[in-house]
Amino acid sequence: MSNSRPMASPQHRSLGQAAPTTSVDNALWLLELIGERQALRVAEAADLLGVARSTAHRLLTALRRRGFVMQDRPNGAYRPGPALVEIGLAAVSRIDIRRVARPVLEELREQTQETASLAVLEGTTIRFVDCAESPRSVRVGNRTGVVRAAHASAVGKAILAGLSAAEIDRRYPHEELPAATTGAALTSRTALKAELAEIRNQGYALNWEESADGVCAVAAALRDTVGQPLAGLGVAAPSSRMGDIEAIRDFATQVLRGAEMVHERLRSPH
Repeated sequence: MSNSRPMASPQHRSLGQAAPTTSVDNALWLLELIGERQALRVAEAADLLGVARSTAHRLLTALRRRGFVMQDRPNGAYRPGPALVEIGLAAVSRIDIRRVARPVLEELREQTQETASLAVLEGTTIRFVDCAESPRSVRVGNRTGVVRAAHASAVGKAILAGLSAAEIDRRYPHEELPAATTGAALTSRTALKAELAEIRNQGYALNWEESADGVCAVAAALRDTVGQPLAGLGVAAPSSRMGDIEAIRDFATQVLRGAEMVHERLRSPH
């Protein structure tokens, strides 16, 4: 998915408008630029907005105070902040991700003969919002409405891998992670960050009996048009049938293809 959609300059957008460009206009354009580019420096912001660097710095400082942007280090580039991320995640309900993803869940179930699920992130937990249950007699049941620790589930880890390091620190301020259902779950923020780096490299997340005994899963994140994670799409199966983690990993190709199908539907919802 390309994130290089051309953006109109403030001057161009103002053509034909009676009202002059305001600080609010510039702040909103800054948020759009940061969402588009994922990183923006003061000099770049000033050039793109056509304002003085002092003005760009003042606007970015105000946005940072409210959590809409953040900096990984002093004088560093500005990136999407927690408030902006939360707004993006809240938009899931407006997009009706369940309606968009439902045909893909059903197709994943048919391809794998296992249970396909859709989940959204809520703080440090995930909530399953839809499910296409396996037709097998021994299966992972419908988990719609069930809440799990994000760091202990494949769908949760897939979503977390799409967040910045600063956002992970905000959600997990302590080295010790919240207790999960089973003893197989990660217990430290350091271990979580290492696994999230691996997930970003391979494009999908795995879970072997971390969220529930006897259950394993593979999942990928669903992203919006600027790359922010909206939800997680996964396939779960009884670990007794899979035998080992490589067997559930074999479903990664179908899950990644399913995620791309959802992305296509999001771009053309009609």
